[in-house]
Amino acid sequence: MGREMGQRALFGKIVVAFDGSGDSVKAVKLACSLASEYRSELLVAHVYSSPAVGVGAASGLPIPDYSELEEAKQDSAKQVLERGLKLSSEGGIKARGELIEAPSVVEALVELAANEKADLIIAGTRGMTGFKKLILGSVSSGLVNHAHCPVLIAR
Repeated sequence: MGREMGQRALFGKIVVAFDGSGDSVKAVKLACSLASEYRSELLVAHVYSSPAVGVGAASGLPIPDYSELEEAKQDSAKQVLERGLKLSSEGGIKARGELIEAPSVVEALVELAANEKADLIIAGTRGMTGFKKLILGSVSSGLVNHAHCPVLIAR
């Protein structure tokens, strides 16, 4: 078994989480480097949540139409994913994009990686949450604890 076969088998498919933060930019660049080295398939994933709306039907109030807000959120999420795909293209890798609407970023990424039979997940240390003093962000920490495959954290 030659080096090339071993390389391909090691990281056949890589999922990289991208949310537009500086650390996620580093994650995409690292993913491109590894994908190039190991001839991996690269999947850039962006997980977003719809605006949380808490109006109970029992309140008797009319339920407002939040479709414009939801469309704006989805359009913004598409733009974030496009930036991630552009970064991978600039890194020499034609990646596939995955836009996911979910309440839990960790759960969505873990499920995506499992369904895709990914060999590696790459994420940034901290995302867009703004808690810069955290040593390891909640998403990266959640991925490390719950993923079925190795997780590489970029800083």
